[in-house]
Amino acid sequence: MFPLRRNRRLRTNESIRALVRETYLTPNDFLVPLFVVEGQGIKEEIPSMPNYYRLSLDMLKKEIVELWNMELKAVLLFVKVPDNLKDNKGTEALNPEGLMQRAIKTIKEFCPEMLVMTDVALDPYSSYGHDGIVQNGKIVNDDTAEVLAEMGLSHAQAGADVLAPSDMMDGRILSLREALEDEGFFDTGIMSYSAKYASSFYGPFRDALDSAPVDMQEVPKDKKTYQMDFANRFEAIRETEMDIDEGADIVMVKPGLAYLDILREIKNEVDVPVAVYQVSGEYAMLKAAAEKGWLDHDAVMLEQLIAFKRAGADIIASYFAKDVVRLLS
Repeated sequence: MFPLRRNRRLRTNESIRALVRETYLTPNDFLVPLFVVEGQGIKEEIPSMPNYYRLSLDMLKKEIVELWNMELKAVLLFVKVPDNLKDNKGTEALNPEGLMQRAIKTIKEFCPEMLVMTDVALDPYSSYGHDGIVQNGKIVNDDTAEVLAEMGLSHAQAGADVLAPSDMMDGRILSLREALEDEGFFDTGIMSYSAKYASSFYGPFRDALDSAPVDMQEVPKDKKTYQMDFANRFEAIRETEMDIDEGADIVMVKPGLAYLDILREIKNEVDVPVAVYQVSGEYAMLKAAAEKGWLDHDAVMLEQLIAFKRAGADIIASYFAKDVVRLLS
């Protein structure tokens, strides 16, 4: 006897599939990462990230207009710092007229409604390519957290809406929150990279910013002493809960696709918005496979992004944001 209930009735055609669909994507789901460089008229493609670019401030304006017209309302800024401005303490990060600070002001003067999030980490400014200060062959925590607090405060003073510390130093959320409160920036948000793993998926991003750890005998060649071990699950929950207790408004899981279990686990445990970062390696792999004709670019892109949303992401930081909004429209 056939069952009275046939689940396939609700899959008969696209109209009914759309009617009962559980998960949707809209432009409001996306945070758009942007890479900024010094100069004029620069829009240079990143070799390991096809169709993604480093932008000078004048080209940044044009990009912001395009994003806003596509109803993409939030950006996450990263800067490529010239080598001559790098040192072990990230001194340039505190420059009120530095590239990051000018990028924030450029966007806010040009499009005040655009939500501006900023990367708070020392690796773009570090002569060693690390997220913290190096002393005696170690990445030191507390001294780094102090610099990160000053750095974040300078972003808030320039007009940033949300600070996004990506370094994974212990206590840096509390340091940032106290610095903001002490200076009256009560409304400035913090999106913590709470569960950021020491992943091999970050390579193209480090190419984009020239921020990979340098291969020198006296410093670690990787970031495993401060980013999380990718074998760990419960540690991600502890890290996230600590960051919320210290004052984080939004928490993040990074990378995305290989960590959907962590994303769902954290979403089930916390009561703040949860972001996920679909990182550069995930982007580059799909672009390369599509170029070879091995995968359908748009179909796989959409499937991956839906997976993030279905797993619990409230915010998706993705280099595919423009591509998927064009597809959806």
